[in-house]
Amino acid sequence: MYRDMAILFAFAFVYALVAGRLERTPVAGALVFAAFGLAVGPEVLNWFALDVHARSLRTLAELTLALVLFTDAANADLRVLRISYAIPERLLLIGLPLTILLGTAIAALLFPAFGMTESALLATMLAPTDAALGKAVVVNPSVPARIREGLNVESGLNDGICVPILLVLLALAAEPVDGAGSWELVLHHFAQEIGIGLAVGAGLAAAGVWALRLSADQGWSSATWRQLPAVALAFTTFAAAQALGGSGFIACFAGGVVAGGMARHRERKHELLLSAEGAGDLFGLLTWVLFGAAVIGQALGRLTWEIATYAVLSLTVIRMGPVWLAMAGTDLGGDGKLFLGWFGPRGLASVVFAIIVLDANLPASDVLTATVAWTVILSILAHGLTASPLTEAFARRIGTTQVPVP
Repeated sequence: MYRDMAILFAFAFVYALVAGRLERTPVAGALVFAAFGLAVGPEVLNWFALDVHARSLRTLAELTLALVLFTDAANADLRVLRISYAIPERLLLIGLPLTILLGTAIAALLFPAFGMTESALLATMLAPTDAALGKAVVVNPSVPARIREGLNVESGLNDGICVPILLVLLALAAEPVDGAGSWELVLHHFAQEIGIGLAVGAGLAAAGVWALRLSADQGWSSATWRQLPAVALAFTTFAAAQALGGSGFIACFAGGVVAGGMARHRERKHELLLSAEGAGDLFGLLTWVLFGAAVIGQALGRLTWEIATYAVLSLTVIRMGPVWLAMAGTDLGGDGKLFLGWFGPRGLASVVFAIIVLDANLPASDVLTATVAWTVILSILAHGLTASPLTEAFARRIGTTQVPVP
């Protein structure tokens, strides 16, 4: 265990020294993390003695997702939904459901051994997007703000929307139900998890922000300790909801939305969330490394034409088709719709979902996680290499004029 810890944190230290330099290249950090994990994992150097079903691996994945959900929701600029709502709202309310439905249908065709639940699980695991893998798009001022913010808000919120869908599908896959009584029991459990999660998340976030305001007004806190509250609040929210029988993920998502909405000033919010974002980056790094060691290593030997086909379709037709339909009726031209559709990278949320599903020991877990692994690998390469050149080409094509979207 201590050898594994030494390797992981030594790698984190070395990467931190060159992170800024690497961020200016097409090489995504996720690619470096996953490749390192594969190299030191059982399939290559065998420096890690990993049990992919170990509880500690799932715990790390859960805490990573909890922190990411909280910070993404808190950081999401919800003013975009009020000022230029068409793009993020359509992506989330039309594009996301259509993506899951289309992904489910194609999975059922390509994997005949899957039931409808497993097909829907795969589609849901690969529905969330990760703006960090397309950073060149969301930070480039040459791209119209409404497109940048639309992709950013979509990425910040779609993983939280997918969580309850994943939870109910996992429950159905683990214990198939038939009959009205069984369905009623599953739905009651699902509603309980959602309800408790929402109540705990909103309640703790409101109380936490109020306490932070009081502390700041009274001058009780110090610069050193102001780095801790956001991380502590996210983990407290997750653990409290889980302990009370709710969904910690829903709680963190709801808590982040409430905390972000209650923030007095955007600059102040950014200052409070900075340490949480740093902790999220570290947890994400560790999760990517362990994903590379525990999942990608096994996935390399499980590549089939069905998995390869689904991975390609997930990044193209399954994503881009629903986005095109979702943007119907707006003033975005064909190039804008294609641009939005292409830049839906799959990243950390899909990785964490895959680890959770792998730990659930479903009959189809290995195929599900292998498909997610190959889709994420392809996404890292394809989106990482195309982000800068396609962004520059798109900016030249449309210029920087921003036409309001109704």
